[in-house]
Amino acid sequence: MSSSDKPELVDRDVKDKVDDKEDNSGFIDKVKGFIHDIGEKIEETIGFGKPTADVAEIHLPCINLEKAEIVIDVLIKNPNPVPIPLVDIDYLIESDGRKLLSGLIPDAGTIHAHGEETVKIPVTLIYDDIKSTYDDIKPGSIIPYRLKVDLIVDVPVFGRLTLPLEKTGEIPIPYKPDIDMEKIHFERFSWEETIAVLHLKLENKNDFDLGLNALDYEVWLSEVSIGSAELEKSAKIDKNGISYIEIPISFRPKDFGSALWDMIRGKGTGYSMKGHINVDTPFGAMKLPISKEGGTTRLKKNREDGGDDDDDE
Repeated sequence: MSSSDKPELVDRDVKDKVDDKEDNSGFIDKVKGFIHDIGEKIEETIGFGKPTADVAEIHLPCINLEKAEIVIDVLIKNPNPVPIPLVDIDYLIESDGRKLLSGLIPDAGTIHAHGEETVKIPVTLIYDDIKSTYDDIKPGSIIPYRLKVDLIVDVPVFGRLTLPLEKTGEIPIPYKPDIDMEKIHFERFSWEETIAVLHLKLENKNDFDLGLNALDYEVWLSEVSIGSAELEKSAKIDKNGISYIEIPISFRPKDFGSALWDMIRGKGTGYSMKGHINVDTPFGAMKLPISKEGGTTRLKKNREDGGDDDDDE
């Protein structure tokens, strides 16, 4: 018998292990296929599906010189016959690749079966934090932002899913307007009651327009208040522009003592103004402070109408 005719000798244990491995592999594949088929049948029969989400709207309910409060409305739709828990909300706001704000909201609620929910994500941007981190972000500017949100939900059949969302836009870093008293025009002058008109100059140092709706103010001459009031006045102040407004005021000169005599004799007296303006902007309504400290004013005769005008320095 030649060597080629000799029967092949194989270790039985080894052969059994190979056969068992092949059998196990085939069995596992069959089980996986069965589970996949069952999953598809369950999804088709019961109606399970992946939820969807989208950023519906972004609100700025409050924006002032210190901060911007932002509310992000996320609309989530659940096509499943059972409620699904919203496990976590992970969010990030960045500008030109730089992080402005990030956070995590755990256990954010439940989305009803075959329903939709608007989930509100409130965040607050503190301007001092931003400006101290990034020197090139200046007051009065508009910066671009990118919002990234990851919604983590727990769905039967599918397990935990992450729904990523993105939204881009712009947000302002407001700067308070400058105010100056150009002059005071006296309509009627008496010791008991003087009626005058303040000619004010408002300078908008922002890169966006301001629609002036209302103004509240108080004026002091030589540390004595000559009055305060609220004035509804519509005017547009262009971005990086100047607007002039006139506001009436009345006061009792005899309350000022020597300060008024100094003003009349041309020596001048100090004045200051403080208040707020209510404005509309492309980013919503704002209430911005206005102030002028340490101005000097004096009275002089008007050239034509014989009245008295006051010049500001």
